[in-house]
Amino acid sequence: MKLRKVTAASATVLALALTATACGGDDGDGGSSSGGGKDKITIGIKFDQPGLGQKTPQGYAGFDVDVATYVAKKLGYEEDQIEWKESKSADRETMLQRGDVDFIAATYSITPERQEKVDFAGPYLLAHQDVLLRADDDKIKSPEDLNDAKLCSVTGSTSAQNIKEKLAPKAQLQPYPTYSACLPGLQNGAVDALTTDDSILAGYAAQEQFKGKFKLGGFKLTNENYGIGVKKGSDLKDKINKALEEMVSDGSWETAVKENFGPANYKNEPAPKIGDIKS
Repeated sequence: MKLRKVTAASATVLALALTATACGGDDGDGGSSSGGGKDKITIGIKFDQPGLGQKTPQGYAGFDVDVATYVAKKLGYEEDQIEWKESKSADRETMLQRGDVDFIAATYSITPERQEKVDFAGPYLLAHQDVLLRADDDKIKSPEDLNDAKLCSVTGSTSAQNIKEKLAPKAQLQPYPTYSACLPGLQNGAVDALTTDDSILAGYAAQEQFKGKFKLGGFKLTNENYGIGVKKGSDLKDKINKALEEMVSDGSWETAVKENFGPANYKNEPAPKIGDIKS
């Protein structure tokens, strides 16, 4: 991913936006105010998910990073005013509730359980739970075969919960702190499959060091509606929803999809409408 540079024209637009919002000030609600009242905005992302949220020597890259950067600019923040924080799956609600971040864009599926603790803008991407297999695997051909398999997933993820509760309750589930930690075990045969969203799996499969070694099952086990998490009651929700609508309408969303998922031949769903959560 190439890093974006703020052009003179966009800098002028952002300066006007900052001027327009400067009178608002920080309302002291632990991160629910928007641009102009603070010098920076703090955003939670994943650091280890290629194609979505990854920390690289050149900076931060991925679809979630592009979405978050676009939203931040619409809120009045330039790219150098963004502070990125790693948001692991098990920590996201706590980070929002404590005010550690202003919002989180980290493959964050909207679920009823999570909506009791935090609010969501979006959704901005519809993904599906799937499995990543070794390229030469011929044992797992259907979702039913997962019941006899050793599966790796991440603690606190909806994928792990889905496997335990309904998709493959007889599977041997081995939770890890991150998805990237599962890959060595999958490669050497310690586990039979890594299960999470197909968008995440596509990012790993497309990495140079893994090309030709893994394949997606293509099972579409669930619908995963990615939303942007904010603190409960935050006024950022409506502002972020407006920014997401603009991202789709001006073509930036489609551009981000192609840049981040194109190399893996990931067949994405169309951009979802705000509030349209597929069950």
